[in-house]
Amino acid sequence: MSAAEGRTFTVTLPVGLRLFTSNQRLHWRTRAKVTKAIRGAAMEAAFGLPELQRAHITAVLHPHDKRRRDPANWYPAVKAAVDGIVDAGVLEDDDSTRLVGPDMRLGPIVRGTQLVLHVEEVAA
Repeated sequence: MSAAEGRTFTVTLPVGLRLFTSNQRLHWRTRAKVTKAIRGAAMEAAFGLPELQRAHITAVLHPHDKRRRDPANWYPAVKAAVDGIVDAGVLEDDDSTRLVGPDMRLGPIVRGTQLVLHVEEVAA
């Protein structure tokens, strides 16, 4: 492992923040409003993290109950959060030369639902 890899940072979005899935058919204005809120929350949560040349992101959805879920359905919400991390200056862009993932996982139950992103620095 080189000096340029191995650091991991956690970007925790607020509990209860409205998220959306690829299965939902939201009106475009509602979708834009929710996207803006997720992006802003992620930018705020990532503020102050160092700039990384390349990273791997694992997104963990903490659902509000124990029903079965497909974590990949939350990709649109995760994409908005990744854009917020870019807005915060942690990554220059979220293209394939700078970002691996995001990989989706299901985490333990959190009352109110929560999205957490683990940003791991990898070699450029």
